[in-house]
Amino acid sequence: MSVPAMDTFKTVLRFLTTQKSTIGYSFMALLTIGGERIFAMVSFQCPCNREQNFAYGLTFLLGPAVVLLAIGLFVNSRLWRFYTGCCLNPVQLCPRGNFLGCLSVFVKVLSAACIAPIMWLTVALLNGTFYECAVSGLDENVVVNIFCQNKTPTCREELPQVPCTKFQLHQNEKMELLLMLRAQSQILGCSIIVISAIVALIGTCFKNCRSQVSYLQLTFQKIYMEKEREKFEVFAEDYATKLAERNLKSFFDNKCPEEFPFPNHKAWEEISAVYNFTKSEQCYSTLQKYVERTDRDFGPKKHPVKEGKDGMEMDEAQSCMLVTEMPI
Repeated sequence: MSVPAMDTFKTVLRFLTTQKSTIGYSFMALLTIGGERIFAMVSFQCPCNREQNFAYGLTFLLGPAVVLLAIGLFVNSRLWRFYTGCCLNPVQLCPRGNFLGCLSVFVKVLSAACIAPIMWLTVALLNGTFYECAVSGLDENVVVNIFCQNKTPTCREELPQVPCTKFQLHQNEKMELLLMLRAQSQILGCSIIVISAIVALIGTCFKNCRSQVSYLQLTFQKIYMEKEREKFEVFAEDYATKLAERNLKSFFDNKCPEEFPFPNHKAWEEISAVYNFTKSEQCYSTLQKYVERTDRDFGPKKHPVKEGKDGMEMDEAQSCMLVTEMPI
């Protein structure tokens, strides 16, 4: 590959890497639009009766949004770092009484998980199919009076059948009712877009306004966290492979395993905590904060496996030494 072509490839790759969030959200939006279209054309069939329209339409409108919210929470690693083990140790949810920090983490998790459901609701309401079916099944006087004002006497009875092909209303009245339902649905969809944009802008401004560090340092911290996650997966896979090879070698060779340096449980717990970047600490993650401590415990976690002759507990290494020293 020629030098100009290589430079162009690197530029494109760098752009895709730096715009991963934008590309991801765009791809999510395309999937949401496609999924909504498939639901509306293939699966959705409004029952066109007053008893079922509202429940059926609302299920298709809100059901996928709830599923997307659950999926968004499920794949959010920050949530599991925040939540894992809290039933056994509730204090870890808000260590040292840092309720504002815990609330900040919860808001970040929830806001990230709400992106996909908001996209679904927006697309579904702008299309209007589910909303038309749901609202046409309402029997409330306030709703019926809005749609059937200055209409024929049969409007109230025929309103649930407006989204369907079977109807007894005049064609002009049916189109007018459909346009009213669709207009209301699209107004709600646009309102969600506007409200979401305003809330996101206010939240971002509030977060940056109260930041203790500069914008460039925050940018650096985001880049560092991304690189640390990537390198952690590489190191974890490498050490897991070495540990598996060491254990299998010990098993098949039928001898005690070699010494293998590995963090203890307390170290894993400390680096798994959610970290709030502040000016008071020149650390960009819980991992950096832990490794730069001067009082680190470098000793491995010892697991008692058996009792010796004097009733004293022995760890795994001592037990292996005793086995190897026993005469055959």
